Amino acid sequence: MAKTMLLTILKTSLMLIFSVWIILWLLKPTNVWTKSWKQVEDDLQTTIIKYNGVDFVVYTFPIILLAIIGLLYLYFQSRSLSKRGISRCVTALHNPLIVKSPMGMLSGIDVLVMSLVLAILVWTFYVRLSHDYKKLVPVKSVKLNIWQLKLLRVSTRFGLMAKVCLGFLLFPILRGLSIFRLLGIQFEGSVRYHIWLGTMMTLFAVLHGVGTIFIWAINHQIQNQIWSWQKEGRIYLAGMITLVTLLIIWTASLPFVRRRKFDVFFSIHHLYVVFLVFFMFHAGDKHFYMVFAGVFLFAIDKVTRIIQSRPEFRILSVRFFPSKIIELTFPKDPSLNYTPTSTIFLKIPMVSKFHWHPFSITSSSSVNDQTMSVIIKCEGRWTNSLYKILCKEAESNSYTKCIPVAVEGPYGPPSFDFIRYDNLLLIAGGIGITPLLSILQEIASAKGDLINKTPSQIQLIYVAKKSEGISLLEPISHLVLTNQTSEFCHLKLRVFVTQEKKGNSSLRELMRTFTINRTILFDMKNSGYTVGAANINPPLLCAIVGFSYVIFLLSLCVFNRYITTPDKKSSKPGSPSSVVDLFLLCSFLIAVASGALLAMVFRTRNAREVLLTSWDDGNEDMKLSTMEGANTTTIEEHEIHYGERPIFKELLLEMEHEFRGSSIGVVVCGPETMKESVASACQQNYRKAFKINSMDRKQHQPLVISFHSLSFSL
Repeated sequence: MAKTMLLTILKTSLMLIFSVWIILWLLKPTNVWTKSWKQVEDDLQTTIIKYNGVDFVVYTFPIILLAIIGLLYLYFQSRSLSKRGISRCVTALHNPLIVKSPMGMLSGIDVLVMSLVLAILVWTFYVRLSHDYKKLVPVKSVKLNIWQLKLLRVSTRFGLMAKVCLGFLLFPILRGLSIFRLLGIQFEGSVRYHIWLGTMMTLFAVLHGVGTIFIWAINHQIQNQIWSWQKEGRIYLAGMITLVTLLIIWTASLPFVRRRKFDVFFSIHHLYVVFLVFFMFHAGDKHFYMVFAGVFLFAIDKVTRIIQSRPEFRILSVRFFPSKIIELTFPKDPSLNYTPTSTIFLKIPMVSKFHWHPFSITSSSSVNDQTMSVIIKCEGRWTNSLYKILCKEAESNSYTKCIPVAVEGPYGPPSFDFIRYDNLLLIAGGIGITPLLSILQEIASAKGDLINKTPSQIQLIYVAKKSEGISLLEPISHLVLTNQTSEFCHLKLRVFVTQEKKGNSSLRELMRTFTINRTILFDMKNSGYTVGAANINPPLLCAIVGFSYVIFLLSLCVFNRYITTPDKKSSKPGSPSSVVDLFLLCSFLIAVASGALLAMVFRTRNAREVLLTSWDDGNEDMKLSTMEGANTTTIEEHEIHYGERPIFKELLLEMEHEFRGSSIGVVVCGPETMKESVASACQQNYRKAFKINSMDRKQHQPLVISFHSLSFSL
């Protein structure tokens, strides 16, 4: 009861703070805000906090508080049991609203978030430009006529639009401090918001820069305007450096570069440091405070992730599957719990000392409290290099030398919501089976109060090109062969092999053949840390954010008191000053360094070195023997189809007749074409249910479908 009340209070606080933050964005361009806020800045200019201190607090405090309370809300929510049943409102928000569009498949929450951002952009542009045009007067000193002034104002306001996009740009790529998780959007899904905002910001920045340079060119002012770096006023040289850096980053982020030359994309993307520094010098402190919250949270998130991932772990074992697929197993701290569909980021120094790559966790912390596993398909440069190293080690001895690896995460949903549904439909294509394996293992291990809340029926649709792809089902082979996911849950498997004609082997024989794979164990002497031993829990992370925020404000006050004296002001309110910007940068570095120091203290206190003295060599043999001796009398209930693909419309129609009136969670992970096909089939069900009037609803009882799309491609 107390926990429920606490969650309600936190949730209400989040909604209120978010509303205040949005209202702040809407009021900012209006004359009412401009006049009243200028008076506040003038009144506080003689105090130690000065105008830049109060700007910092008002523009950043709501979002910092939102991040802290949101992190606490997710932390306490993860410790509460999920309730059976789903809200139709929540289902409607996360179900696909638009299946095919230039931006891909869009859910209701996608449309809502982007509509809010677009509304803020349009409102800001309209109000600012209307105000500019009302007091437009030709400037004789620069010899600009009316049309040139109008074009210059439009260009300036495009720069303001780019600033608004930058204000939201970094929130989607936060991991430990993820704000988007409050909306039920995981990191893999929120990255596309970052891409959309980055593209819009680049477009507005180009329009801003090109329009301004055009006006300078026709008035022969380029030489005078662009090559000066003055202490007071707008620094246009910094703006040009900012624009060029942004264009380089955006070009390297295009899909054909990111997918084919990931090294180039990864390296060039770190130019964001140059971009942000020169943007600050170009825009000035007043404008930078509007985007400071995202930059500050991203810096703290980045620093804490680096500190937590510093300890190098060791690979416990590697298992080789057909088609260059491998399973890596790591030692895990027993206290580390994670939800199904979680991901971790791996860095293997023997492959690359700088590159991190995300992978879905296939194991369950409820089943394996000592180990954690990921399955990797080796088809890129980084994964192929890893595969060659492991093959070389496998050829040497049965026990090979340890391979160091850095792990960041895990990151996942705060709670296991898939148990809320009456039934589950899991659909996977190829390597997309990996996150679904963790769901099945979690349900199979349900105990206590969770047993009565697990879905009664689970249907797994697995599509593979070749029959050897069945080997990826090895982690759940004992569930498939016994047909017992849990005491109260029934599992049915349908396998579709698309590029092979009908084979002579049964599903049972294929499962037994392809699940016997080569496994090598690594020497784990002096292995060091286990995954999760150095993790900083959410309450401590909240303390780091709050502490760093206070340090920044105190540093700013010290600079205002002892350096920016009243007799020698660096700037007036509203006038950009490179001196004030330099002090802002110093305060930022001091705050981030203080947060990093506190994070190191917490990590040292939490970290525990675990010495793995032995590993049970017989585990694999025991697992295989258990699988061979399992009850296989119900394997005939499962299906295998050769040379065909599943028809999802017919599948949902079949389930509608079988589970009429119940709720079903549809989880799909695979190629985009598969996701679109499943989403289209679900959409038809939504429309059909909507057409049923209230009189016929009791009789027809339509199936309530909740669609979930998982992705591991960033």
